[in-house]
Amino acid sequence: MTHCDTHLPTTTAAGAPRPGGPGLLAGRTVSRIGYGGMQLERLHGDRAAAIALLRRAVELGVDHVDTAQFYGDGFVNELIREALRPQDEVLVVSKVGADPDQQGPFPLHPAQRPDELRASVEDNLRSLGRDQIPVVNLRRLDTRPGLRAEGDQVVDIDDQLAAMVALRDEGKIGAIGLSSVTLAGLRRALPAGIVCVQNAYSLVARDDEEMASLCRAEKIAWVPFFPLGGAFPGLPKVADEPAVHAAARSLGATPSQIGLAWLLHHAPNVLLIPGTADPDHLEANVAAGSITIDKATLTTLDAIPSRSAQVPLD
Repeated sequence: MTHCDTHLPTTTAAGAPRPGGPGLLAGRTVSRIGYGGMQLERLHGDRAAAIALLRRAVELGVDHVDTAQFYGDGFVNELIREALRPQDEVLVVSKVGADPDQQGPFPLHPAQRPDELRASVEDNLRSLGRDQIPVVNLRRLDTRPGLRAEGDQVVDIDDQLAAMVALRDEGKIGAIGLSSVTLAGLRRALPAGIVCVQNAYSLVARDDEEMASLCRAEKIAWVPFFPLGGAFPGLPKVADEPAVHAAARSLGATPSQIGLAWLLHHAPNVLLIPGTADPDHLEANVAAGSITIDKATLTTLDAIPSRSAQVPLD
């Protein structure tokens, strides 16, 4: 079993063992392996399969789901609304800072202004069918890969946090997280009460190690996206590393499972939200939480060099 707080409940409300053990997010106990909803967009033509996948995740012990209104322009939120029941006690985390844009070079365009953040929260509330979203991440555009802000979309983080705090005070969101943020940005945001940080981070792209350590010290959940690297051209991939393949062979796992298990072993405040549209892949991701990496193998994996998570601007 990976590192976890043994004083926290080890089973979910549905009675399932927590994949990866229990962790903390916004003061609630959650399974350290959750689910990222973005890949559900691929099931746009098979709603029943998408609902079944979410129900299977709950059965497997997942009780932390990451989403956004801009995932399929509300489609993923609607699936979550339909699939998850109050008695499942699943913590839903959404994000704001971008809006759908199917015609642009990315499927998103920046929506960083305070009025846009508020509108995005309202859109999420409607599509999720909720009075409050437990956690909302402010997606900054400070870091690659992905969108960058230009013109009136370059907004001071203090102005954005003021809007987020107001939404929290109004009860529309329960807690505030950050995504794609710099270390300096996180430090400025700490007084607002940040509960989680989502940045690109993996075994082969550990540029944000200092930020991850700060999160641990501040009892902030560290929730890596692109946990296996390689999501954009030019980014390193965990599965390309010979040492990862060697560990997978010796532990009877896949390279992807080793990449996820390493993250759980690396720090106790790590929570994972791997996404998939495939039930077998979902089960493999959840099973990564049961992998114990011995000290010698962990030392070998730790020695893999971290390569830049930056991609060319063009």
